[in-house]
Amino acid sequence: MKRRMFDVLVSATGLLIALILLVAGGLLTWAHNFVSDQVHTQLAAQQIYFPPADSAAVAGDAFAPMRAYAGQQLTTGAQAETYADHFIAIHLQAIGGGKTYSQLSAESQASPTDLKLAATVNTVFKGETLRGLLLNAYAFGTMATIAGIAAISAFVAALVMLVLGGLGLRHARRVPPATDVVIGHRTADPVPVG
Repeated sequence: MKRRMFDVLVSATGLLIALILLVAGGLLTWAHNFVSDQVHTQLAAQQIYFPPADSAAVAGDAFAPMRAYAGQQLTTGAQAETYADHFIAIHLQAIGGGKTYSQLSAESQASPTDLKLAATVNTVFKGETLRGLLLNAYAFGTMATIAGIAAISAFVAALVMLVLGGLGLRHARRVPPATDVVIGHRTADPVPVG
């Protein structure tokens, strides 16, 4: 095979890979923007605000992560995780005496006349539902972040492939047309043994 043809084929393949990476980067950017916007829009619609830093609701070391967002509206996945794990979860443990919704529900079914326990089960159920929804927002926010990082990586890789493909085509123009691809060369014929 002639070296010029080899350079053109390899360079064209590199440019095709660059095109694929550009498309992937564009789709990943769209995914990042779409998911981030949905997380923000859905959370903002809930009108959840972090308590002020000096609020009794966030007093104590267990609530320290909450104070980083003091007074802010909950609009991001990271905020949703903090609110779910460092506010709702702590209050639910106190309300349920350290028991899960499943455990409390089983107790309530065993004691159907205990109205106080039924009210606790109802409160814990609502709290766990809100907590689960917030943690889903956190998961989607994390996926948006990963898509954004992957988009940047795809664009950088596409740029590298474009440069390499361009250099390969430039090299192909400089190679004499009759030059062959050198795969390896022999220095001498092998010496027979024996």
